[in-house]
Amino acid sequence: MSKLLLRIYDGSRQLFTASAKFLVTITDGNQTQQFRDYVSGNLTEFDLPFFDNFGDNYSVVVWADGYQQAGFTPVKLSDGADTILDVMLITQDPGFSFANASWDAVFAAYPFILGANDSNNPASLAAAKQRYGDFLDQQEKPLACFLNICEAMSQIIFSPGTPAQCTPLSYLKQFYWPQSAQDSLAPAQDRFYVWCDLKLMDQIKTRPKMFAAELNPQVFHPDATASWKQIQFGEANVQFTFHGKTVEQIGGVDCVILEPDIDYYKDLGAHALLEVIPNALTHSLTDPAQVYVLRWIAGRRGGMPDFNPLYTITD
Repeated sequence: MSKLLLRIYDGSRQLFTASAKFLVTITDGNQTQQFRDYVSGNLTEFDLPFFDNFGDNYSVVVWADGYQQAGFTPVKLSDGADTILDVMLITQDPGFSFANASWDAVFAAYPFILGANDSNNPASLAAAKQRYGDFLDQQEKPLACFLNICEAMSQIIFSPGTPAQCTPLSYLKQFYWPQSAQDSLAPAQDRFYVWCDLKLMDQIKTRPKMFAAELNPQVFHPDATASWKQIQFGEANVQFTFHGKTVEQIGGVDCVILEPDIDYYKDLGAHALLEVIPNALTHSLTDPAQVYVLRWIAGRRGGMPDFNPLYTITD
């Protein structure tokens, strides 16, 4: 037998405290349903068959009334050690709390939101602070997207143990603030645009174990010239799409426009079939709340530092 400990969290990244009955469905790698029933409480242990083969690649799905379904696959079980799975449930209509996303906190974590050319200009600092205040007040989903992507990029380490330029954030030079309401490069709920050091492209394309190139990126990203996707997780990987037709110097550095985003799915076919096409048909965009849940669960399963963007999901 193998043992699975299921822990259920809420959108605040804390163990679920609200009163709820959780419908848990557990299916083994042979596609045999091993458990399907309601459980109470945020921690539950399950004794499950051990096959010593692909049958130990379990799928676990959790649902509660009023909450979105969540889960993970594959959950590899063992007869030698207990396996822990952390799952997050958020409400059907989640809200956002940006209590930790003040200008000071965001500027300290992501100074490119001001820009290298403006760092010593008090007027530019005041203007950027005002722009961010408007962003915070008026665009919840684009701000959540921005914070998701920045947190995810902070966990991509190019050179472990090297303090300088060890993550993609080190190469971001200036956030692209829209020039008008119709600006096609305005931040959205599924992506934003930023001027980045050209050297970021070299860091990414020389690491095939970390990133996979996307062919013909202009299909999904108009005017794109190159694109790579992180391949560390099964879901919620960061994609780096470069718009290299225009180069601009920022702080003495040659820069191009970078369009980072996070897709739900690692597989390009699944991404096209399950995300891009439905979004096109329903005129909807990738939901930052779903990205938040998927990346948090994937990070916990992958043994990564906790995914802790500067906001939380509320009921």
